[in-house]
Amino acid sequence: MSGGAGEPGSDGEPITGMRRAVVAKRVDSGEADLSEIRQLAAAAGYEVVDELTQTRTEDAAFMFGEGKVAELRDLVRRTGAEAVIVDNDVGPYQTFNVGGKLPEGVEVVDRFTLILEIFGQRANTRKAQLQVELAELRYELPRAEAKASLAKRDERPGFMGLGEYDESVERDIKRQISEIRDELESIAEKEEARREQRRESGFDLVALAGYTNAGKSTLMRRLADELAVDENADRHRDLDTTAESQDMLFTTLGTTTRRAEMEKRDVLLTDTVGFISDLPHWLVESFESTLDSVYRADLVLLVVDASEPVAEMREKLVTSHDTLYERNEAPVVTVFNKIDRLEPGELADKRAALSGVAPDPIAVSAKTGAGVAELRDRVEGELPDWERERLVLPVSDDAMSLVSWVHDHGYVAEETYAGDQVTVDFEAKPSIVSRARAKAAEIAPAESA
Repeated sequence: MSGGAGEPGSDGEPITGMRRAVVAKRVDSGEADLSEIRQLAAAAGYEVVDELTQTRTEDAAFMFGEGKVAELRDLVRRTGAEAVIVDNDVGPYQTFNVGGKLPEGVEVVDRFTLILEIFGQRANTRKAQLQVELAELRYELPRAEAKASLAKRDERPGFMGLGEYDESVERDIKRQISEIRDELESIAEKEEARREQRRESGFDLVALAGYTNAGKSTLMRRLADELAVDENADRHRDLDTTAESQDMLFTTLGTTTRRAEMEKRDVLLTDTVGFISDLPHWLVESFESTLDSVYRADLVLLVVDASEPVAEMREKLVTSHDTLYERNEAPVVTVFNKIDRLEPGELADKRAALSGVAPDPIAVSAKTGAGVAELRDRVEGELPDWERERLVLPVSDDAMSLVSWVHDHGYVAEETYAGDQVTVDFEAKPSIVSRARAKAAEIAPAESA
């Protein structure tokens, strides 16, 4: 156990006004790693003042052994902590029991409650807010049963984090879950229609996926062409024009979509909420609407922090693939990011060690731009094949309008003029080629080839 200071602000000074917290974790074997829970706590606005760990099998009543809970109580008193953040899935009865051993008013926050706090703070769209509310309700539902049991025993768990109980609580939670699901389904239908509209406009949809803090938002800024978004605002008013890139967990909660130009293709790149280890099924399901941006893309870029140890990279890759392959149909390209942090020869070693879970990764540094050109080439190579077409049109206003449309929706390899004819040799999505043929037939039925 060791003391810890609060996270510094941008000027290097401690952040004031943060709630003081002790972080704690129990593991069955080995040594507990508190680095991620410290980051999560800081992201939620807590100042971590100390920490406690224990290696032992789970205690059904307290999660930790009773002696360790007493040690935790003394630690809270000594540091003046207002909360205990436990990096485990703490059951409702365990929450009640641990809270009963702590000084009055000290809150017990488990890992998933903390994540929900962060989500709630970052939810700035209706969709994100609904997903956070759905996750909170799903988390609360099993605890309502515990409250009922405690209430029948005439216990009062409210001051220890479980809240007061009313017999209508469970019914109200289930009703709210149903209503939120209906609204999210309506939003999802509109988003799917928008995705199809974008495809019909000639765009390929590429999604960035991976663990939080892997550098997805930074990579998006490197790939995206902000000017192109502004120029095409009339075609895609719904596109977000910003993508934050900070060294902070969960900077991106909702989805951010921006245009990224490749050599031949126009791509719409979507950044989504990052994965995080050990998320329960109910929490992943609550953000299913956001993950649809990944599941329904034409290509997924799975971004991994290459500066992390091999074991950690492997664990995250396996979990990410499990999440993606459950519903994802698009090809997945693994991107080893942050190679600027690696020592000479380290990248080759990691490629070899991880070849089983990342057989052909592309290595980049979103920060410096190294490898990004190769990534663009890889994206174009992995996207669904385009068709080649050649149109011969009489020079006219309608023909020039079609030529301009082809430029906007495909890749024109050659455009030549001879006499009163224009020939356009281009590549595009099959649907775009089909529409171009139909438009050409209306202009010059006998002269398109």
